[in-house]
Amino acid sequence: MRRSDYAFPFRIDSASRQGAAAPSYEAHVEQMIRQLLLTSPGERVNLPEFGCGLRRLLFAPNAEGLQSSTEILVRQGLGRWLKDQVKVLRVAVTASDDGSAIQVLVEYSLVETRTDKRLEVTVQ
Repeated sequence: MRRSDYAFPFRIDSASRQGAAAPSYEAHVEQMIRQLLLTSPGERVNLPEFGCGLRRLLFAPNAEGLQSSTEILVRQGLGRWLKDQVKVLRVAVTASDDGSAIQVLVEYSLVETRTDKRLEVTVQ
């Protein structure tokens, strides 16, 4: 199947200098996951419920429930917005001792190619 996905952030194809850059399927899905994790709900005008809002969790107290509630938030977001693209295998969340960073590890399987991938996102 021929795909026509656009790179994020949007840019002109550097090789041809014409048209939008088109990433591979794997790169496109990774870009979509990053967008979902780092977008805060309400940030997108046409999709006000889109996003997990990980950045706002930096200001939450680094309590025992932070990791588990963040994991649930990430799983729900991926299940709602990207269920046609990925099957979530594992989500792991760790917070730094001083609360200045949250690291989210997402292990997933691509639906189209059935290949397993992993993505780590650190929010500081």
